Amino acid sequence: MLNSNPRIGVLYSRVRVEEKWIFAALEQRSINYDRINDGKVIFDLNDPAPWQDYDIVLERSLSHMRGLYALRMLNAWGIPTVNSARVAEICGDKLSTTAALSAAGIPQPKAAVAFTPDAALEAIESIGYPVVLKPVVGSWGRLLSKINDRDAAESILEHKATLGSYQHSVFYVQEYIQKPGRDIRAFVFGDETVTAIYRHSPHWITNTARGGSGEICPVTAEINDLCVRAAQAVGGGVLAVDLIEHPEEGLLVNEINHTMEFHTTVPLTGVDLPNLIVDYLLDVASGNVTMQSNTDIVQLAPSRLRKSHQEHLMSNPLPYH
Repeated sequence: MLNSNPRIGVLYSRVRVEEKWIFAALEQRSINYDRINDGKVIFDLNDPAPWQDYDIVLERSLSHMRGLYALRMLNAWGIPTVNSARVAEICGDKLSTTAALSAAGIPQPKAAVAFTPDAALEAIESIGYPVVLKPVVGSWGRLLSKINDRDAAESILEHKATLGSYQHSVFYVQEYIQKPGRDIRAFVFGDETVTAIYRHSPHWITNTARGGSGEICPVTAEINDLCVRAAQAVGGGVLAVDLIEHPEEGLLVNEINHTMEFHTTVPLTGVDLPNLIVDYLLDVASGNVTMQSNTDIVQLAPSRLRKSHQEHLMSNPLPYH
């Protein structure tokens, strides 16, 4: 029998604005949940019983590796999570994301990967200057390099090789796209793009974490279709899809984030993402989902998600500002 009062775990590193809103949404709806600090948690690999009390766990760790390993253990023990370990593994690594999108035929910027400075230099010059050099694992626009010429390429590649970590020895090279001073971040829940914003910046890095500003972006049929297909390509769930507007090729998928921030989006758009996340968790926990074939990821029917969100807003005005 399905649990009418499911127990939810929220795994987190720091209580940011997003976590405060998620906790508030759970409490306002009198939902049974626990806050689980990933810096204090201990997984006894021989005793999954304490974790099996949870009907579902939401992963909000700042550390990609902490979150990924926690999800792997929870999924191995049969505990549903949002998102799954497989999705976290793909979305948390740019090379894995690129490979998944390529296999699904999703349009994305040209990219190449090399493992030595000499091979990376060859890859850079085959794509053509300028290019963007990215770490395969990272967020918030950190450690990105726009490389305009060979001198800069040689210097940056030497620095990365000298730094020595295994991630710095993987050179992910992407074409530089002359964006119209913005990119698009869209939020996908199951099979629906629920909202989107433009992220503006005079700098070529438009992340709001790096000072970019937000503006409402209408979710067109084209944006919805591309974002949903991209989300399905990596396994689906609750995801943020970043799009670039290429001047000749149109919309391209740049990255997909599985533990997205939304402190700019909620007050700007009025879309109650924290309660939509809660809705999604409850539907997964209750079994009111459809399964995407060949993955362990749940997908929520868009009509139900939209109806649930509308019903909640009618009785609970958006509290975020």
